[in-house]
Amino acid sequence: MGTTDPVTAFLAGIEGAALPDDIFCEDMVLDATVPNWRFRVQGSGAVRDELGRWYADLGRFEEVRRSRIDDGELVEFTLSWEEAGVPHTCHQAHVVRLRDDRISSDTVFCGGRWPQSLMAQMQAAQSPVE
Repeated sequence: MGTTDPVTAFLAGIEGAALPDDIFCEDMVLDATVPNWRFRVQGSGAVRDELGRWYADLGRFEEVRRSRIDDGELVEFTLSWEEAGVPHTCHQAHVVRLRDDRISSDTVFCGGRWPQSLMAQMQAAQSPVE
């Protein structure tokens, strides 16, 4: 995999819309909670395919917070991208567990994919920070 740690490579792959082939364990598990649904995908190829659909467009992180945990990292981010000419944003938290310098599981909590019009409504509804 080179000198980049797997979580850094994972984040670069999300932002670049091209997940690396060598960052997941063969028995990788994706456990995803998305709006009104929860599902599980197992196997590096199946996980790569699923996440490839999620992160199909070049993006830009608005914010990233990485915190070490015993066997990996907790990663929280806000990602922006353009899809079919419409700006979108998502806010996600990933509990990424590592084994042998690869990602063995990713437990994801995703608030959804929001087009610019919905982001404007959410922005307007926010209370000012004091």
